[in-house]
Order: sequence, then structure tokens, then C-alpha cells
Amino acid sequence: MQSIVMTAVGTPDVLKFQGSPEPEITQPTDIKVKLLAAGVNPVDTKVRSNGLFYDNALPAILGCDGAGEVIEIGSAVSRFNIGDKVWFCHGGLGREQGNYAQYNVLDERWASLMPQSYSFIEAAASPLVMITAWGALFDRGGLEAGQTVLIHAGAGGVGHIAIQLAKLKGARVITTVSSEQKSDFVKRLGADEVILYNQHNFVDAVNTLTSGKGADVVFDTVSSAVFKESIAATAHFGRLITLLDPGELNLAEARMRNLLIGIELMLTPMLRDLPEARDKHIAILKQCAVFADNGRLKPHVSHVLPLKEAAKAHELIEKKHTSGKIVLEI
Repeated sequence: MQSIVMTAVGTPDVLKFQGSPEPEITQPTDIKVKLLAAGVNPVDTKVRSNGLFYDNALPAILGCDGAGEVIEIGSAVSRFNIGDKVWFCHGGLGREQGNYAQYNVLDERWASLMPQSYSFIEAAASPLVMITAWGALFDRGGLEAGQTVLIHAGAGGVGHIAIQLAKLKGARVITTVSSEQKSDFVKRLGADEVILYNQHNFVDAVNTLTSGKGADVVFDTVSSAVFKESIAATAHFGRLITLLDPGELNLAEARMRNLLIGIELMLTPMLRDLPEARDKHIAILKQCAVFADNGRLKPHVSHVLPLKEAAKAHELIEKKHTSGKIVLEI
């Protein structure tokens, strides 16, 4: 099969378009999927530049997000039939094969039927960011209807989904972006107030918009510096959630505010083999599929590239000028 193989740790040119052995079913609960699209996420670029999560994993096929059609099932498969259209977040971290390829094999537990209203491109763009945004807002952040949430980088892959999920919950959404074009984009998604962070101090803006209270939940997808600044934009007894390592912190103000601080890493259940947590991820995808088919949740795909241009996709992500998601069409 044709695939993109990470041949070494380094720049995007270590990604090579070449033939690889086609995966085969080895367990009775396995399904074999003909991949039609693979999502590209920032974690893919970090793994490529910093190294895989497992020793001696090179060469490797990256890509956590996939969507495609079931073409073969193991003898004990009960959830899927041949011809089913599925989406999933599985592999691509150095142990199991990722989805920058024509085929993949995975246990049926880790796939779900994709939304009927989505194309394969849209489905492949979605699992990691939907699970991440859900976990950060609701599981870690405890966001409730009527509360105010600050979502940093609302035009980004996770951010633009987080805005939609927060509005589905009935929250007031404040978000930060870098340009008027991105401001228009997030307003179309439902953002109530938008802060151009390169023109305004977001802490001052949030506190003005909330009459000095701050946001009940703050979701940082950007950096440790933004996380630290966000303490002063979080309401007393609020929650501050980040996707990143917050680094060394002076928590005096966070302590005075009685903040709950949380970290969301949706890859943990895969990396630590936590099946119950992965079951929760599948439940999230099922609920998101309902929202999608009701026309209430939709990923924005800014670039669709052929599989052989995976290196270009990584370059685009690392330039940090894109909105929404990048997808490889297979």
C-alpha cells in the first residue's frame, strides 16, 4: 500500500511517500479499514520533530485521525459490517500504525460510525479535536449553561470546535484571534465576543466584558505564557484548563482565586492503555455525530492535500497561519 513513512526525527522532509506492507487482521475483534482521509494535527508535527512516544519505533506511519470504509472484519466483530463508514482516533504515536496510509487495522472498540452528513474529509478532520475540546470544556472544565468561557485561539483546530460545543451547552463564548478575518470566522461559529489579542490585552478585555468578574472557564490551547496570563482573566472559584505543560508557575493569585487548574491530554488513554477512558472517547464521538447530523457541529477544513503532500501539511501547521483543520485525501 502507499503510505507516508517517518524515516527519522527531524524536519518535514523526513516524511517519505513510499510503499509499506498492508496491515492484516490478526485478532478476532479487528476491523480493516480502507482509509479515504487522514486528519493532520499539531501532535503529528511534534512527534515528527521531537520523536515518537515509544523506543525503536522508526520507521513509523503517523496520523492519529482517520476515516474510511470497513472492508474486512474479524470473526468476533459485532459492532460493524463490511461497508460501514467509520471515523476514529487511533495509532500514529509509534506503537500502532497511523493513518497516513491506504489501509489500517484496529480493534472495533476504538472506531465509531461517522456522521451520515459528513464527508470522509470532514470526518477525518474531527475525532482528536472533538474529544479534546469536549474533555477540556466539560470533563475538566465543568462548563455549564449560562456560564462564560474564554477560548484562546478560537480559529484553531481545537478552538473552532470548542466554540461550537460551548454554544451547544448554552454558554457565553469569548475568544481570542489574531486577525479580522479570523474574527469574522469565529463569529460565524457563534462566538459572542472576539478579542484581537495582538491589538488588545486579553485580560483587560475579558474583565471589561465580564464587569470585572472574569470567565468561569478559561481554555488555553496556546502556550505556558498565555496560561499564566489567563489566571487574572479567570473568575474566582473558576476553572483554568490547558492542553500544554504550564511550566513553572507562581500560583499565589490562582490560590487567592480558589481556581481549579486542569490539563487535558486526550492521548493519555491510548498511551497508558486505559480502555474505560477510551470507551468515553467513543461515547463523545457518538454524541458529536448526533450534533453533526442535526446540523449543529461542523469542522472547518482549510486545506485538503493529497497523501503524498503530507510534508506540506506539516509545514502549514508549523507556520501557524491556518484556520480549522488540514486533511490528507487518500
